[in-house]
Amino acid sequence: MQVIITDNDHADIDTERRILEEADVPFRLEQCATEDDVIERCADGEIFLNQYAPITRRVVEALPNLKLVVRYGVGVNNVDVEACTEHGVQVENVPDYGMNEVADQAIALMMALLRKVVLMNDRTKTEGWDYTRSVPVHRLSELTCGVIGLGRIGREFAKRAHALGMKVIGYDPYFTPGEEFSFVEQVDLDDLMGRSDVISVHCPPEHAMDMFNKDAFARMKDTAYLINVARGGIVNEADLEVALTEGQIAGAALDCMENEPAAPGNPLFAHENLLVTPHMAWYSEEAADELNTKVAEEAVAFACGEPIRYPVNHLD
Repeated sequence: MQVIITDNDHADIDTERRILEEADVPFRLEQCATEDDVIERCADGEIFLNQYAPITRRVVEALPNLKLVVRYGVGVNNVDVEACTEHGVQVENVPDYGMNEVADQAIALMMALLRKVVLMNDRTKTEGWDYTRSVPVHRLSELTCGVIGLGRIGREFAKRAHALGMKVIGYDPYFTPGEEFSFVEQVDLDDLMGRSDVISVHCPPEHAMDMFNKDAFARMKDTAYLINVARGGIVNEADLEVALTEGQIAGAALDCMENEPAAPGNPLFAHENLLVTPHMAWYSEEAADELNTKVAEEAVAFACGEPIRYPVNHLD
């Protein structure tokens, strides 16, 4: 089967090359950015390893050879899964890579906000040596951390917050805590919004689009912080800008935004109590290698008629 890497912005494709060549599976790399790119350059492809290139209904209908799309990552926002299912195209993602990295990033952002690390670094360099510019900062063990979404990553984050001595409350209607997570107090969403000193979001976007809008910010403490390392669109950025301007919340940290890459002139960037990282929470050298390995292994398994591990859709 012909494998095509539709697009890839990683440093190299050495891992994919090794795995595919060892299995004698032919492949090539294209750098597609649009529907037309995919249709014109990938017509002979049966298996796509896909990062950002749009796999829309139009693309699927134009490529009758296509049998499998494997996404580099967890989300499948750029893949029309319904169209793929209708046309017998299997879709896969990789839901179990980089979990520690994302949880660690959320903790790092939380600590930077609560201890005002970035703010005080900037002020010390420009305004002088004066800790009182950080006032107020509070002891972690006196704070409540709300976790929205207790899947793989949310659970890893919750364990870390608990280890730091924080009171952990969580909202996830599908979560059964068990003994390992007995420290998580399960609450409803309104309760979590009102009680949390920090809220960290770890739920899929299909259950949470526009969750953090003006109504949500109005329910939060004006001393609370919001962290989003899940997906852009969960936070309404226009409403967040108003909330920061009016002091409805103390600050926020975003690893993902509504439109990526975010424009340099985004009005949110003017707020010193907003931290932004460029959708990098997933990243470490080890996580990148794990992702590339699993994507390539799924392509080989499918090409060789072996079971696949990460189906997103189910074909008849």
